[in-house]
Amino acid sequence: MYLCAVKFLNVTGLEEIQFMIKKWHFYTSLTVIILFLSYSFKPLRLEENEWFLRGNVEGAKYQFPSLAQETYSGLTIPFTGNLFIGFKEAIGFRESENKYKKVNSLGYLGKYQFGNETLRSIGIHDTEKFLRSPKLQEKAFVALLSKNKSILKDIIEKYDGKVVGGILITESGILAAAHLGGAGSVKRYFKNNGRKYIKDAYGTSVRSYLKAFGGYDTSFIEPNVNAVVTL
Repeated sequence: MYLCAVKFLNVTGLEEIQFMIKKWHFYTSLTVIILFLSYSFKPLRLEENEWFLRGNVEGAKYQFPSLAQETYSGLTIPFTGNLFIGFKEAIGFRESENKYKKVNSLGYLGKYQFGNETLRSIGIHDTEKFLRSPKLQEKAFVALLSKNKSILKDIIEKYDGKVVGGILITESGILAAAHLGGAGSVKRYFKNNGRKYIKDAYGTSVRSYLKAFGGYDTSFIEPNVNAVVTL
């Protein structure tokens, strides 16, 4: 009987030990799960990682994903495909880095670097007012495009989509080249089949503008040789 009692105690003790081990595993696992879930749903400390510029300093309307603006020093213009806005912003950047109040060493004015004679041809005589008004400058750019598109209508119809001097000619390239050197320079370029090097006072060639600004959509510009800016 004593032996049976010992065996019974041993069995009972073993079962208690196994139960305690299972219990320990259960609570350990539960603790690990609770800790994991607590960590996973821990709120981010955004105040220590301020990735977005939310302020509107001096009228700035853009939000950058970093407070350090030098991060974006390599940027020029936003990607706009072949839309007209891309065309005008690309030309504006090439001419003046899109600075409306810029006057270069030869006296050309504004974002698109207009000469006084060109401004008079589209009805603008007050250059001080022109420099102060971005809206006026944008209207002037469209008016000049309209005038040049009318003057160069035959050139556009004849050469649009063709390769001249190793460059695929497009309407937007022709209009950009006319903005650089005038419609007369564009006519001389095609008269010489692209073989004559025609450039402005700074050495920028008509050919380079034909190439750099080709392929944009300028189809909505209405040709009008008498185009003027209306205020």
